[in-house]
Amino acid sequence: MKALVYTGAETLDYAAAPDPVPAPGEVLIRVESAGICGSDMHAYLGHDERRPAPLILGHEVSGVIADGTQAGQRVTVNPLVTCGSCRACRAGRDNLCPDRQIISMPPRPGGFAGLLAMPAGNLVPVPAGIGPDQAALAEPIACGWHAVRLGRAALGEDAGIRALVFGGGAIGLGAALSLAAQGIADVTMIEPNVARRRYLELHCGQQVIAPDALDPAARFELIVDGVGIEATRARSSAIAAPGGVVVHIGLGSAAGGLDIRRMTLQEITFIGTYTYTAQDFRDTAAAMFEGRLGALDWTERRPLSHGAAAFADIRAGRVAAPKIVLKPDAP
Repeated sequence: MKALVYTGAETLDYAAAPDPVPAPGEVLIRVESAGICGSDMHAYLGHDERRPAPLILGHEVSGVIADGTQAGQRVTVNPLVTCGSCRACRAGRDNLCPDRQIISMPPRPGGFAGLLAMPAGNLVPVPAGIGPDQAALAEPIACGWHAVRLGRAALGEDAGIRALVFGGGAIGLGAALSLAAQGIADVTMIEPNVARRRYLELHCGQQVIAPDALDPAARFELIVDGVGIEATRARSSAIAAPGGVVVHIGLGSAAGGLDIRRMTLQEITFIGTYTYTAQDFRDTAAAMFEGRLGALDWTERRPLSHGAAAFADIRAGRVAAPKIVLKPDAP
C-alpha cells in the first residue's frame, strides 16, 4: 500500500509501506478519508516524543471493511484501543485504561495509508447519506462531546449557561456543536485567524470573535479550551464565572497560565479531558447521523499524495476550513 510517513521534523514522505496484517479479532479497513489533527501537527513539528519517526500518523478515519463477514460495510473508526477488563474499562471510563493504545502512536500505525487494521469492536457502521469525509469527523467531534458532557455534569445545571470555546479548529468547532446539541445555546468561539473566523461564521453558523475582542468583564459558566497554551489557560481562569468550569482539551503546551488563587477563591473547577469513552464515540456518531451536529460540510479534501503540502499549509496558516481530510489515491 501507499502511505504518508512521518520521517522527521516537518518531513513527510509518500511512499510504499507494508500492508497491515490483522491480529485475531481485528479486521482490515480500506481507508476512504483521514483527517489531519492538531496532534498530527505536533508530531510533524517534532514536538511529540510519543510519536517518534518513522511513523504513519492519522487517527481520524473512515473507510470500508475489506475482509471477513462484514466486507463492504462502511464504518467510522474509534482509534482508541483499550483492554476492556481493567477498573477504568469496567467503569465505562475506558479512555483512562492504563494499557490504552491509539493508532498513530507505536505500536499501532495510523490511518494516513491505504489500509488499516482495527479491532472489530472499534468500528461504528455508517448509514447511507453520510459521506466518508463526514464520517471521519466522528473522532474530533467526540473529543468535544466528551468534554462538554463532563463540563455539564460538573456544573450540575444547563439553564442560563454561557459557554466559551477557545480555538476554531475541528476540536473547538466540535465542542461548539456539541454544546448546542447537548442543550447549551449561548456559545461564543474565539479564533485568531481572520479567514477561519469568516469561514466559521458563514459556513458553520457560529458566533466567533478575535481574542482581543473579548470583553474583559465578560464571565462564562463553561469554558472549553481546545488550544491548551499558557495564554488560553490564563484567559480561562480569568473569565470563568464564580463556580464555573474550565474543560481543557488542547495540548498546545504543557505548563503555565492558570490563576490558582482566583480559581480557589471562586471555586472554579478545572477538568483535563482526554479523547472520549467508547460510549461517547457511539453517542457522537449517533448525533451526527441524526443531523444534530449540522451538515458536517466544513472539510477541505486533498489527495493523500499531497499530504506534505497540506501539513505545510496548515503550519503557515493558509487553511480556512477547520479540517483537511486526506483521501488515499486510487491503487
